[in-house]
Amino acid sequence: MRFENLIKSISVKKLSENRKLITALKSGSEKAFTEIYNKYWKKLLAISYHILKDKEQAQEVVQEVFISIWNNRKEIEIDSIEGYLATAVKYSTFKVIYKNKRLNEIEQGLQQADSYLEDDKIEARFLKDYLDGVIEKLPEKCRIIFKLSRETYLTNQEISDNLNISVKTVEAHITRAIKILRINLHKVGLSLVFLLLF
Repeated sequence: MRFENLIKSISVKKLSENRKLITALKSGSEKAFTEIYNKYWKKLLAISYHILKDKEQAQEVVQEVFISIWNNRKEIEIDSIEGYLATAVKYSTFKVIYKNKRLNEIEQGLQQADSYLEDDKIEARFLKDYLDGVIEKLPEKCRIIFKLSRETYLTNQEISDNLNISVKTVEAHITRAIKILRINLHKVGLSLVFLLLF
């Protein structure tokens, strides 16, 4: 037998065997499925690992492909078992790469968000400490009236009644306190924040 004929004979025999395996698989033959698995899993693992460089993930890809084939055995159309499996593994492998990339992006985004939140906490703490320091340096009556207004939330009329002073005097002290605070906050670039707070 000539070499070309030998190759052709082997190819025809292999094709015939593959068709029998496919037919048996579609009929629900666990034996056919096991034979396909044992014959190709190492090659498929090598394909996935070559791309992912992660043995555990590559194994998961191969397992998921075989599980999918078994679960969908009645619907799938296969001409070449090896070609079908190789394509399925490559597709699933690239899905893992995309998923890993998205997870990394999400994780980085969450870390960045945490960083921003932490920065906000630090800035808020700095602002509070700075404001407390400025308020404590206000003239005594001005400080007392401002605290009654902003910390105990008394109305101008209630402050007036409690301190036996006119409402206009209360308003004047609060206006003075805010002006002093704005000047001091402007020095550290926090005037906008202050305006939102007051």
